[in-house]
Amino acid sequence: MDDLTAPSARPRPLALGDLHASLTDPVLDAMNFLNEVVARFPEALSFAPGRPSEGSFEVADLPRYLRSYTDYLEHELGWPQDRVRTQLFQYGRTNGIINELIARTLANDEQIHVSPESVVVTTGCQEAMLLTLRALFARPEDTLLVSSPCYVGVTGAARLLDIAVRPVPEGAEGPDPEAVLAAVRRTREEGRRPRALYVVPDFANPSGTSMPVAARERLLELAEAEDLLVMEDDPYGFFVRAGPARPTLKALDRRQRVLHLGSFAKTALPGARVGYIVADQTVIGPSGERVPLSEQLSKLKSMTTVNTSALGQAVIGGLLVESGCRLREANAEAVSHYRNNLDTLLRELDRHFPAERRRELGISWNEPDGGFFLVVDVPFPADTKALEHSARTFGVLWTPMRDFHLDGGGTHQLRLSCSALTPDGIAEGVGRLARFIEARTAEPAP
Repeated sequence: MDDLTAPSARPRPLALGDLHASLTDPVLDAMNFLNEVVARFPEALSFAPGRPSEGSFEVADLPRYLRSYTDYLEHELGWPQDRVRTQLFQYGRTNGIINELIARTLANDEQIHVSPESVVVTTGCQEAMLLTLRALFARPEDTLLVSSPCYVGVTGAARLLDIAVRPVPEGAEGPDPEAVLAAVRRTREEGRRPRALYVVPDFANPSGTSMPVAARERLLELAEAEDLLVMEDDPYGFFVRAGPARPTLKALDRRQRVLHLGSFAKTALPGARVGYIVADQTVIGPSGERVPLSEQLSKLKSMTTVNTSALGQAVIGGLLVESGCRLREANAEAVSHYRNNLDTLLRELDRHFPAERRRELGISWNEPDGGFFLVVDVPFPADTKALEHSARTFGVLWTPMRDFHLDGGGTHQLRLSCSALTPDGIAEGVGRLARFIEARTAEPAP
């Protein structure tokens, strides 16, 4: 018998050093650790996940959404049943099948007026990030600027694609346009090309910060002057706690500097895994031909996921049809729920840590105008060891902020998400968190 097929022959293991370097990135390990801690302590109250509440989800809604979409195809568009069947059961158009409904919704909700052909429907917003980064970043010197702290999904995607990333320190009101300009100039001084800025302008994950309208307008001005593209991610803009909703960067964009990344995970249902890119920029080919950027992104998508699930799109399509393509109005109950949750979280923090006690302990937190998240500053390292102790001994979970920073920050900060808990759960969870912080602060410094 050949030695290679002998029963005693052992399989040859793969060397981690021969695999892509992203597999040893601490951020990937940190996220896996967080998931593992959540699984190990199922009874702990969790401020860790940024997922939406399941309070309004009903299984019976899914077949109704499918019916609403097929009725739309048959009665509004006049499709025969054979064509409807093909639409649902077969591989679909790479760019998507609900583009027109998405474009109509964006016009109604955000005053973003683009053609359906400018929309690429993706498998969640994570694919939207990957496609956009792959298309835009062509040269080794191309650099992605990110507001820091930053959502790990985009920095992780950049790592997978070997794209250089430069953090732009975030202030109390999100990224300062002048700090962005300084980062652009420093990047050029180093012989690199600042290609695009990734930003979440409304209630950012993880910090909860939001950009004032004047800052948004200034950012677009410098983006045009400096030939910088802007990747705008806007999953939380509906969920305003205080003040009026602010216009998206894309709604203010007059020079096509912004690629708008969206998702229905927070405003509809995450299980559908439907996101999108608005890419209305024009690409000029070597012979002078002009094609939309969305068409170029479609080429990349055809080599990754081929097409976004037709059934997932149909469910979202039916929901959009039922709402009259006005998701902001359809989310009124959810907006009220998240507003109440964030108010409850802030109230409970203040109750357990009144001003004098906060000063004694050396803790503080920000007060976002909406969204799911806020950040607590603590006088001890908020690391994975502290998180595990918090979960095991006090029954409460949170997210270390250091994994969102690319510049060594966040070591004494933790993120709280209030989206997936009930108000009673938030009250109980903050009580447990307070006991953890009090006990941890009382421990002697190592």
